Parts: sequence; C-alpha cells; structure tokens
Amino acid sequence: MRTIHITASTNYDVLIGTGLIDKSGELTAKVVKPCRCMIVADDTVDELYGDRVQISFSYAGFDARRFAFPAGEASKNLDTLGDILTAMGEAGLSRSDLVVALGGGVTGDMAGFAAAIYARGIRFVQVPTTLLAAVDSSVGGKTAVDMPFGKNMVGAFHQPSLVVTDTDVLRDLPAEQLSNGAAEAVKCGVLNDPELFALLETGDWQGRVDEVVARCVTYKRDVVARDEFDTGERALLNLGHTFGHAIEVCSNLTVLHGQAVGAGTLMAAAYAGCPEAMLRRVSDCLKANGLPTRFPYPAPALARAALSDKKRAGGVITLVLPLEIGRCELQKLPVDQLPACFEKALNVLEALDL
Repeated sequence: MRTIHITASTNYDVLIGTGLIDKSGELTAKVVKPCRCMIVADDTVDELYGDRVQISFSYAGFDARRFAFPAGEASKNLDTLGDILTAMGEAGLSRSDLVVALGGGVTGDMAGFAAAIYARGIRFVQVPTTLLAAVDSSVGGKTAVDMPFGKNMVGAFHQPSLVVTDTDVLRDLPAEQLSNGAAEAVKCGVLNDPELFALLETGDWQGRVDEVVARCVTYKRDVVARDEFDTGERALLNLGHTFGHAIEVCSNLTVLHGQAVGAGTLMAAAYAGCPEAMLRRVSDCLKANGLPTRFPYPAPALARAALSDKKRAGGVITLVLPLEIGRCELQKLPVDQLPACFEKALNVLEALDL
C-alpha cells in the first residue's frame, strides 16, 4: 500500500493499494473515532460496493447508514444535495459524525459539499471507485454541485479526513470509464510529468495503475500545498477544462468529463501554437487510451458555453496553455476573444486532421 500525505487546512493521507475497499472501515477508524456515518453513492456503485463498504464500516465499529441517488451528471444538483442532507438529518448525524463518499467525481463532489454545510461542517472520507476520481477529484477538497448557469458553480473547499483508493476496483472498471479517467492522467503528464505521459502514450499501463494514481496524486498534493484555495498556481490543474467544460455544456452533459478534458487539452495545445509533433503526440496519446480528440460543436457555440465557466473573472478568463510536454503556463484572455480562441484551436486541429 502506498501512502501519500496531503498538507492542507486539514492534513490527511491518500492510501493507494489492492483490496482496500473491504478494509475501508478499518482504515478510517485509525483516523476517525467510530461514530455514526452516512455512506453516499449513486445507485450503480451502491449495488456494486455498498454492502461491502457498509459491512467494513460496521465491523470497524461505525453505525453505518446508506443513501443512494440516480447515477449520472444530471443528478449533480441542489435537489439531490437536499436529498442527501435530508437523509443525513433523518439518520441523526451530528457534528461529530462522518460522511463517506463512495464513487466517482459526482458523488465525491456532492457528498463532500453535503459534509461541508451539514451542521456547519462535518468530516468526510473519500472512497473513489473511478480512475478519474482517484487521480484528481478525490484529492484537494473541492466540492460542488452544478447549476443551470454553469458547472460546479455552488460549492465549498472542504478537505477529506482520508482517501482510500482500491486499485482492484479501478482495474475492474468498464473500458469507457477507465479511459475517462485516463484523460485526467494525460492532463497531469502534459502539465508536469513527461515520464507519466510517455507511459500513457503506450496505452498499456493498466498493470501499473497504482503508479499512475500515485504520480498524479503526488503532483496535485504539491500544488494544493502551495495554493489550497485556488488563487494562483492551482489554476494550472484546470488544463483542458475551459475548452472541456464548453464541450460538456454543448453536449447537454452527455459527453463524459474526462472525454471533454482530453479533447480540451488538445485544443489548448492547438491554440497555444504548439509544434505539430507535440500536437500529434497528444492526439495519439488520447487515441491510445480510447479517447476522442474532437467533437462536432462550432466555435461560436463553444465560446458561448465557456462564458459560464467559473474560472471567468469579470471580463477575463484564465487559460492553461501547454508549452511542451511537462510544462504549461497561465494566460489571461478577454472573454470577447473567446470566439477567436476556439476558432483558432478548431482550425489547427482540422488542418492537421487530428
């Protein structure tokens, strides 16, 4: 088992290894005194792992309850958040109790937000069951729900008390979900880790999933330690997200987040004027991991969708632009230049047939 320690407003460990889901209660009891807890999952994950996690927490001395909501990004809203909070209240959770987020990024964001605002803030534990959540969203304390006017527009910074990542669960993911998470790992490679990117280029890294998760978490740990509340350097972690969120919005959230971020990373590199050889490497890496490189949305529609991005500050939005594999920079762009920005990126990719 690998242990990565996160230093933030709440310090905690990220545990990465095989067979951990059945030890999740025991591992949690080492950092949180057994208490009443609410295990939150979508209905798909609840059916797969809910019993095992509830048994694990019960054996460890917790009074473990469960709540499941309909799977999918469409559930990431205030109505579902209200249902989670109501279930917590009806179960009698107090300020000394615990929320367990069992699932992917949608579950982690919502359960974490519920923990942040219930009784003015209680502890929570992340048990990610998707690669995307393991390499990115389960670490760093960002929690949120979507709103009609934008993704993740209502939320809070609320660090977990522990993250338990069972890599056996990740290896059992359907191919589409595995590739969805691989996009965030590709993003991490482009940001800071040429060796990770080279591994992902092969498309044959599943036997080293522990290493992939650990490398991504280690980089995010270092960034969060320097900029927990996203006022500077942490914005780099949004590589591909301005372009990607626009794709998600244009698709009415039918495109998976990782798929959109992967294509968005390639668009960012195209807009940045990266050499053709680098663009082809990024494109080929996405394809090697079963990810699309382009979507059929025109530049004006993408630009309009990007206006709802929470990274916008008044009339300016901050883009993360690759310079080379392993190095990126932040660039502020007036929002009235977004149509030209998307147009340039799409034209470059069209010309190179990427």
